Amino acid sequence: MNDPINSFLSVFALDGDMAGYDDDLNDCEVNGNWTPQEKALHEARLKAKAKRRLRKSSSRNSTSDSLSESGELLPGGDSPKGKVNANDRKSRTGKGRGLPKKGGAGGKGVWGAAGMVYEVEEPDAKDPNYDEGDTVYATVVPELDEKLLEKTVNPIVKEYFEHGDTKEVQALLKGLNLGAHKFEFSSLALCLSLEGKASHRELTSRLLSDLLGKELSQADMARAFDKMLKELPELILDTPEAPKMLGQFLARAIADHVLPMAFLDCYKGKVDCVHARAALDRAAVLLSMKREIVRLDNVWGVGGGLRPVKHLVKEMILLLKEYLVSGEVSEAERCLKDLEVPHFHHELVYEAIVMVLESKGDTAIHMMMKLLQSFWKSGLITVDQMNRGFQRVYDELPEICLDVPHAHSIMETFVDLCYQESVITKHLRDTCPSRGRKRFVSEGDGGLVKN
Repeated sequence: MNDPINSFLSVFALDGDMAGYDDDLNDCEVNGNWTPQEKALHEARLKAKAKRRLRKSSSRNSTSDSLSESGELLPGGDSPKGKVNANDRKSRTGKGRGLPKKGGAGGKGVWGAAGMVYEVEEPDAKDPNYDEGDTVYATVVPELDEKLLEKTVNPIVKEYFEHGDTKEVQALLKGLNLGAHKFEFSSLALCLSLEGKASHRELTSRLLSDLLGKELSQADMARAFDKMLKELPELILDTPEAPKMLGQFLARAIADHVLPMAFLDCYKGKVDCVHARAALDRAAVLLSMKREIVRLDNVWGVGGGLRPVKHLVKEMILLLKEYLVSGEVSEAERCLKDLEVPHFHHELVYEAIVMVLESKGDTAIHMMMKLLQSFWKSGLITVDQMNRGFQRVYDELPEICLDVPHAHSIMETFVDLCYQESVITKHLRDTCPSRGRKRFVSEGDGGLVKN
């Protein structure tokens, strides 16, 4: 019961309205007639007074007094009515000298006091970020295995067949880590060129020559050709002429100093494969011919777009003459494809018609019509190239008539035959120039020619 009473009386003892009640308690004390409840109330009142005095004294000392530098208590009290100044930088706990923190060198974005010079700190070996010296970072490219190598190299070689820039291939190879499979690049390029055209094989020979000493060594080239010789039984399944082509590659590589001159001597009497022996024999024959090493630069011919126009015209004339002798349309078609000049096929049409005009008899007319018909049906010669070839003859027909007087009549016969066999269109037939027939007037007019 004492705890609730003490708390209840302590609350009322803090109030100033209990002053009259305290006087009555003093009178009871003098008389000695205190009840237990009055005695407990009196003790609570004394405790409340003592607490009140303690709070007042502590507040007064903290606001009016401060410590000097020597530790003595000095009178203060700048703050009016005992209030604490919020902007006062002096310590409120009575500690310190009342000076600014860090001597004015602290603060946001401040490294130190003005004019302060920092010395170079020696690196600490125990520091987790300690580095003994300059670190050189390099990009590590993983080495390509055989499967990934083929997937990476094939697009590079096929793209090279389109643009023919060996420097771009060299730059791409620098970014690859071929490792011990460097020679595989040469063998893959050779395989792709065997399946391609003659121009692709010429580009491959140039590529191997340009990469020698830069990305590939002579030993890598020798390993690549050795692998090709061993794989010839499989290569002939897709390319029956692989032994002959590989022999030409060997001869060209030796002529370009891609392979050593003694490369063929290493295989004498040591090869059991028939196809490999055929390839080695082909290379030996090409190299043994007089001045053939110099002529091996054109062992694959020259790419269509790189050939001189005069050379292409001679090739087409030779093609047509061989056809008139042999009559083999398939061989003529193969030779025309090997030239790889589809944009220049109108020259073949022009030369074929000129041969018809200069020939004697109807044999050349029917053979040339048959040849053009075969090229037309196979799509080897397009409509545009056919029309351009005929139109060139139409434009030069007056000049041709100076050497061939009957050129107009032969031309009309040949054009009508081509139209009947659906080689040319009706519009092209109608535009064929015709020479007007001369008609004499009566003898009374003096035998003049009537226009």
